Amino acid sequence: MTNDPVTISVPATTANIGPGFDCLGAALTLYNRFTFSLTADDNSPVVITAVGEEADRVQTDASNLVYRAFVQFYQAIQQPVPPVHITIQLGVPLARGLGSSATAIVAGLVGANALAGLPLTQQQVMQQAIAIEGHPDNVVPALLGGCRLAATKLDGGWEICEVPWHTDVAVVVAIPNFELSTAEARRVLPDRYSRADAIFNTAHLGLLIRGLETGTDSWLQAALQDRIHQPYRYSLIAGYKPVQSAALEAGAYGLVISGAGPTLLALTAASQAEAVRAAIASAWASEAITATVYVLHIDHRGATVSFESDPISA
Repeated sequence: MTNDPVTISVPATTANIGPGFDCLGAALTLYNRFTFSLTADDNSPVVITAVGEEADRVQTDASNLVYRAFVQFYQAIQQPVPPVHITIQLGVPLARGLGSSATAIVAGLVGANALAGLPLTQQQVMQQAIAIEGHPDNVVPALLGGCRLAATKLDGGWEICEVPWHTDVAVVVAIPNFELSTAEARRVLPDRYSRADAIFNTAHLGLLIRGLETGTDSWLQAALQDRIHQPYRYSLIAGYKPVQSAALEAGAYGLVISGAGPTLLALTAASQAEAVRAAIASAWASEAITATVYVLHIDHRGATVSFESDPISA
């Protein structure tokens, strides 16, 4: 165990990416940072300080998701939970479909593991993260970085496959100033799908994986189609259709809902990324919706740990 403060940097994530519903996710170059400092105050098991935009919305008691993951880690290794001060520096918007809850879970587990002297492997930490979140598509890339495909194994565990992402495939992320709860986005989905829709998504997910690997324009343009979740969620996101049209006209391969939304994600050739970013921002502004639009990249490091500004892999 170490008494030195430890800082965990965790990337935002985008899940689904069109036809990859609940199985495909990628880490992005947008980050939350969490600093854990052990204290000697047994009367105050946790003190939480949040800084940054939306900091006033972060829970600062034991119900905070970062601390809950921190506690679950120590319970799993059957050690007492030490009193801790957690500072959260927000860079990933809350409740926007960019994996903010996944950053909290991963940080709580990785921070606890670092403070406890690394008793668990990265794979063991990953299994804990999936168990807490309930599914792998955000927590796995948040922990490992890159684009990851998750599939269940015969024994009920998870097989995680890295999906190569061509350097010429750029990511444009458009974050509106309204929220969409995951529960609401789940509620609109049907309980059953047709065989035709299942075949459609299977084919398009395969094409998407090859398109991301090779950067082939025509494959990516076709691959981002989906019949499992997006057709049912479009109406929950104000201005979706005008933004989609603007992105395509500016040269994007396609526009998809990031996670459960309302953030939208466009894939495009790197040479068109700035034009797509400007077109999306203008389209949402014309709908009287304020949005922050970034050109981002794929984060390949995942969660990182630093003691005294010396980052290492999680």
